[in-house]
Amino acid sequence: MLGIKQVHHIAIIASDYARSKAFYCDILGFTLQQEVYRAGRDSWKGDLALNGQYLIELFSFPTPPVRVTHPEACGLRHLAFAVENIDCACDFLAEKGVACEPIRVDPLTGKRFTFFSDPDNLPLELYQA
Repeated sequence: MLGIKQVHHIAIIASDYARSKAFYCDILGFTLQQEVYRAGRDSWKGDLALNGQYLIELFSFPTPPVRVTHPEACGLRHLAFAVENIDCACDFLAEKGVACEPIRVDPLTGKRFTFFSDPDNLPLELYQA
C-alpha cells in the first residue's frame, strides 16, 4: 500500500512574487512563515500557512516559461504528498509501473523526497514526513 497520509504542500511559481505574496497573504489570509532568497537560482521562496498549517511554497524564478510543460513554469509547480516511509511508497509505485526519480534530501529540512509524474506529466512529489 502506498500509505499517503495527507497533502504536504502545494508549490506555486509566480510571475510576480511580490504581487502573488500580497494576494495570498493580504487577500486570502495566509501568513508568511518564512521567506528565503536563493541567490544561486535568483529565486525567492516563501512558506505560507493557513490557520497555522503550512500549505504553500511560493516561488519566483527569473522569466519562467509560460507553458506548463517545464517544471519551472508559471502556475502549479508540483503537488506533494506526505508519506511515512518513502522507500515503501516508491516500491509500491514501481510495482504499479510508475517511475520515481532518485530520492533526494531537502537541504533546508533534511527530509527525503522524490518526484514522479501523473499521466499528464504533472510533477508529483512524495515527501517523507
